Amino acid sequence: MKLLRKYIREILSENKLRVFDFDDTLAVTDSMIILTKGSGEQIRQTPGEWAVYKPEPGDKFDYSEFGGELMNPREIKDYMNILRRVLGAGTSGRKAVILTARAEAARQGIINFLEDIGINVGDIEIVTLGESDPQFKARWIENKINDGYNDVYFVDDSVKNIKAVQALATKYPDVKLRTQLV
Repeated sequence: MKLLRKYIREILSENKLRVFDFDDTLAVTDSMIILTKGSGEQIRQTPGEWAVYKPEPGDKFDYSEFGGELMNPREIKDYMNILRRVLGAGTSGRKAVILTARAEAARQGIINFLEDIGINVGDIEIVTLGESDPQFKARWIENKINDGYNDVYFVDDSVKNIKAVQALATKYPDVKLRTQLV
């Protein structure tokens, strides 16, 4: 009986954090990363191509198409439906977040897109990191764990981001940490 009461207390005190990447996870856009190789050759990459690209010495990346208005956004229905279900479950003891590498200038475009497809943006936090280094996403999630979130679900299309967040599991063994690669 004592163990049952402890288990019930743990369930009731759960703080759930549901984190979704934006580009190529919830939506696809026509924005491209412009890679300039050391030789001067320019290559336009989708976010999915960039996510698996291994940078070479001399590479320079231009992310300017990811600021401001979204370029022809389209929802990725499967993952957007997961977000809708998360939001439909209520906000008591849970927090839904879009965590994107896009810069702050993209926030209003993301809000407009979400509203256009019927998402109540008042129920979701939008975090624009302005940085593509996977450690920035992992640090942001770690800060939320330190704020008391003990049940984390992270969805992203980048293997690098997934691995950075999964690394938190060894540091926080008491946190239920699940990741999903899109």
